[in-house]
Amino acid sequence: MKTTQRLENALIKLYNAFHNNRLNPEDCTACAVGNILDNHDSWKHLSNDHGSLELNYIGRVHQNLGRKFNGYSPLEILQIEKIFLDTCGFKTPLCHYNSKPNNPTNKEILFHGLCNVVAYLCKLDNVPNVMDYSKLFEYEQDEPVYHLETFLT
Repeated sequence: MKTTQRLENALIKLYNAFHNNRLNPEDCTACAVGNILDNHDSWKHLSNDHGSLELNYIGRVHQNLGRKFNGYSPLEILQIEKIFLDTCGFKTPLCHYNSKPNNPTNKEILFHGLCNVVAYLCKLDNVPNVMDYSKLFEYEQDEPVYHLETFLT
């Protein structure tokens, strides 16, 4: 499957973060966006509220100037983070009195968050969802429509 460079880079960073236990929704350098943006936290200045879709003055300036951060616009960055936080069980925008999951770094929780983030990233680039395996189970007349290639060693 052909993907864009920004999508491929984001997927590699998210994959590595997940498998190296460097994905944490409560850390702006280690959340989905933090990892996509090379573990920097400067993106948090695009909005006044973490998990909000509302750009602040700085965010609007960057958006209006057409600035991209590792290929993503400020609005796309806020949307990625909101999807990740919402799917991980946080009530957004984040606030000390809003609900959050008991164990936000649980692998299952993080995996579900990443699945939705990846679906959104693919949608942004008009690429079929790379996490969608439903085609593997399509069949016609009791025979699979698609076949997996297996490699025996």
